[in-house]
Amino acid sequence: MALQRYVTEMGMGVDVHGGDYTKAAKRAVSDAIRHSSLNFFAALDKSPHDMQITVKLGAGNPAAVDAEAVAAELPYGTVTVAAEKGGLDVPSDNGADLMVIVNAAILVCFDE
Repeated sequence: MALQRYVTEMGMGVDVHGGDYTKAAKRAVSDAIRHSSLNFFAALDKSPHDMQITVKLGAGNPAAVDAEAVAAELPYGTVTVAAEKGGLDVPSDNGADLMVIVNAAILVCFDE
């Protein structure tokens, strides 16, 4: 069987103080799914648990993202999280603090 993509959602999350990439990534995922209502399950003869979800993240320090914590933001499906270099880091004027911005793309696929 091949995966067929049905949904692509985009989001952005920010940790304004403290440089927490996981917090920003979780906020990006929340932003991406916050206004979604998926109503095609019956038409596809699928359930929310059948979803194969890929979370693609762009972060200034991808290694600092806790993929398991980000995956837990999605209540259904099988979730894979992949973080890569991207996003934006904004240091404070004195360099004592860091704002991090993470971008997320949520890809929802089903086996067809």
